[in-house]
Amino acid sequence: MRKSFKVVGSVIIVAAAALTYVWPYIVMEFAGNAHYTEQDKRKYEFYTPDLLKKMPRISPRYDFNFANVTGPASHVYAVRYYGTDDSRQIETYLNAMGYQKQVSCHIEAVCWRSADPQEIVTVSTLDSPKALLVSVVYNY
Repeated sequence: MRKSFKVVGSVIIVAAAALTYVWPYIVMEFAGNAHYTEQDKRKYEFYTPDLLKKMPRISPRYDFNFANVTGPASHVYAVRYYGTDDSRQIETYLNAMGYQKQVSCHIEAVCWRSADPQEIVTVSTLDSPKALLVSVVYNY
């Protein structure tokens, strides 16, 4: 009887530890949106696509956003660079990564496309506060 309590207790402790470890990932998987910085390591690694991870940091102040848009299912990943509206380094980076600048865009921004038909990258300037917003949109 005493041995079975030890076994059951050990199983409960291991299960609780495992659930404690994976719970933040479960919450992130079902989140509708997130706002985070590069220092928020768990969110940064989970949400940020490689394109944004490798993008030049053109301002010392920047942050990231994620939105899960329902309806026409889309995931929107974005980085906002504060205090700048100069997109030359971003354009050079996107060209080097094989993206093509589009003639027209569905929003007031510059759109870029890769070989992936579900992916659109937008680069737009914001006035208040002055910032450059780079978004990666995946339409499913």
